[in-house]
Amino acid sequence: MKPTASLYSRLRRLPLTTKQVSNGFYKGTGTGAMGRHTKHGGYVIEWRRVRTYVVPEQLKDCKLTPFVTQKLRPTKGRFEGESKGALSGHRYLARWKEENGTD
Repeated sequence: MKPTASLYSRLRRLPLTTKQVSNGFYKGTGTGAMGRHTKHGGYVIEWRRVRTYVVPEQLKDCKLTPFVTQKLRPTKGRFEGESKGALSGHRYLARWKEENGTD
């Protein structure tokens, strides 16, 4: 079974998988090795290959900002009278009915 021409053109835009190419193709993650394996089953880190990130000196004065605000405080739910707290099935169903209505 072969895909149609329009479907095949869409499939070609997706990244390759190991099933689409011949043997010997290893996708990997692009990270590279930071060391080597020893003959006794251990792993030795080669520090010259470890990535290091240099933080700019004027980081506090930087005009660039993160995508997420740093002023956001985590919200905490209130579960008075529930023995299981947020894991209560009754509380879950009640909230689902509030948001989605009844069928």
